[in-house]
Amino acid sequence: MFDTIILLAEANERNALAGLMREHNSSAAILTPEDTAALAAIPAATLARARLIGFLTPVIVPASILAALGYGAYNFHPGPPNYPGWLPSHFAIEDGAGFFGATAHEMAASVDSGPIVDLEMFGVPHGTGVAELERLAFIECVRLVWRLAPALAADPGPRPAMPVKWSGRRGTKARLAALGERPAAADNGAAPAIPRGTEAA
Repeated sequence: MFDTIILLAEANERNALAGLMREHNSSAAILTPEDTAALAAIPAATLARARLIGFLTPVIVPASILAALGYGAYNFHPGPPNYPGWLPSHFAIEDGAGFFGATAHEMAASVDSGPIVDLEMFGVPHGTGVAELERLAFIECVRLVWRLAPALAADPGPRPAMPVKWSGRRGTKARLAALGERPAAADNGAAPAIPRGTEAA
């Protein structure tokens, strides 16, 4: 029986996400582990009744936990399918990308490889830097989570996959170091809290 939602998110977003899930499933237990150790401490019996939702989280969910979840795991990635991996905005700016976006996908053992269930894309305005691109991607992640929240919170069935595949070179810390860049403050959980108004509609 699907009765538990596990949320992985930074402190800025955690409470707003929990409130959103409660709006669509008031009877579900909502757990908010702060790190991998807290996630690993959740009993197997609870995982079997749970769905996990990751929102811009740095936590990599172990394959053993993904396998134990009874109702799947979904992640909101602040980049389009052609920019998988770490800090996609940095690599998109380096590439001079004309389009960017946000991706909702089922989690798999390999990061940013699971079936894509929803997507938002936008044109990158001329002169956009990393911080602004991150802000725009954050807004699109919010749109996605608002749109998918009713199903993720209350429908035990899996989300249907889109006919879109991951592509492009994976972003890594080593690649970022090769660019001579360091993550901006927004990359470390300083993004604004999820808005509760029309911006996310």
